[in-house]
Amino acid sequence: MVDTSLKQYWVGFNLVRGIGPVRLHALLEYFGSIEMAWQAPYDALRNTGLPTKTIENMIQVRAEVDLERIMDRLEQCHVTVYTWEDEDYPRLLKEIDQPPPVLYVRGSVLPEDEWAVGVVGTRRMTAYGKQVTEQLAAHLAMNGVTLVSGLARGVDAVAHQTALHSKGRTIAVLGCGVDVIYPPENRKLADQIMEAGALISEYPLGTQPDSANFPPRNRIISGLSKAVVVVEAGDTSGALITATFAAEQGRDVFAVPGMIVAPQSKGTNRLIRDGARPLLDPNDVIEALHLDRVQEYKQARLMLPENEVEVAILSTLSQEPLHVDEIQVKSGITMDKLSAALVMMELKGMVRQVNSMTYSLVQEIQADYEVETNG
Repeated sequence: MVDTSLKQYWVGFNLVRGIGPVRLHALLEYFGSIEMAWQAPYDALRNTGLPTKTIENMIQVRAEVDLERIMDRLEQCHVTVYTWEDEDYPRLLKEIDQPPPVLYVRGSVLPEDEWAVGVVGTRRMTAYGKQVTEQLAAHLAMNGVTLVSGLARGVDAVAHQTALHSKGRTIAVLGCGVDVIYPPENRKLADQIMEAGALISEYPLGTQPDSANFPPRNRIISGLSKAVVVVEAGDTSGALITATFAAEQGRDVFAVPGMIVAPQSKGTNRLIRDGARPLLDPNDVIEALHLDRVQEYKQARLMLPENEVEVAILSTLSQEPLHVDEIQVKSGITMDKLSAALVMMELKGMVRQVNSMTYSLVQEIQADYEVETNG
C-alpha cells in the first residue's frame, strides 16, 4: 500500500499535461521514488529527456497547485485514490499495456469485481438492443458477474440499471472527473452505482467531459473486464473502440448479431465478420469464460491469504490453539495489525477463536494452505 502522504505526488503528476504512463514510469526509474521525481529541479528533469514544454508544465503545476487542498477535497468527496503501487489496484487493469497510473474511485472496488464483463453499445439503441441488454445484464448479475460500462445513454445506462435491479454489482468508467456526472440525466443512476459498485476515472476532479477523453476511458472498461460484449454499434460507434482495445488486451470479444439493414447493427455484424464471437444467448459468455463457477472462485479466493500479514499468521498458526501474545511474538506483526487481521480471517473462515484471545487454524484451511505452499 502506498503511503497516503505520497499519494499527493501521484495526484500532482496526474495534473501535468504531457506526463502519462510511459513518462511517469521513466521518471520513477530515474529518481527512484514518486516524491523525488515530483521535487526534482529543472536541470535534473532535463536529464531525464522530458520535453521542455512538459517540464514547464510540471513546474507551473508545482507552483500553482496546493496538493494538500486537493487531497482534502478528494476526502470530502469520498474519493479513493489508487496508484500502480497499491495492492488494491485492480489486477486485470494493471496487466494491460500502460495502465492508468492513478484511478479515482467513488464507491468500492472489491476483489470479486475481478469477475467482470464489459457491456457496451450505441446511445441510439433499438427496442431489440434494449431487450438483449436487459437479458444479458440480468443473466450476468444473477451469476455473480460484475458488469462494467460507461454510464452513457442507451446501452450503457440500461446495462447498469439492469445489473442494479438484479441485485448485482456494476462499475461505471467515466470520461470526466468522478465528481462530474455525464450525461447529467444519469446522476441518480450514478448515485445508485456508488452503492453497489463504483464510479471510476483516470481524470482529476473537476475534469469536464471531452471527446478526447472517451477513447482512453474505453481502454479502462475493457481492461477491467474478462470479456467485452458489444450489443449494438453503428459504423463509428465508440463501442467499436472498446472492442478493439479488448482484443489488443487479450480479452474475449462478443458481438450481438443484427439485421444487415439496421444502422445499429452494422458495427456488431462487422465485428463478427472480423472474428468476434456472435452472442446468441446470454449464457454464451458464462460458458466461454467458465463464469458458471464464479461463486466457487470467490469462495476459494476468500480462503487464500490476501496479504503478507495473513501469510505470516497462517505460517504461525496450527490446529493447536495459540494466544495472541504468542502469535505476535512468533509472527513479528504489530498487535494492532494482528488484531485486525484475526477478525477478518475469522469472518472469512480461515481461523477460529477457541477461547478468549486464543486462535487456531480451521482444519480445511491448514490442509489447503499446506498444499498451496508446498506445491
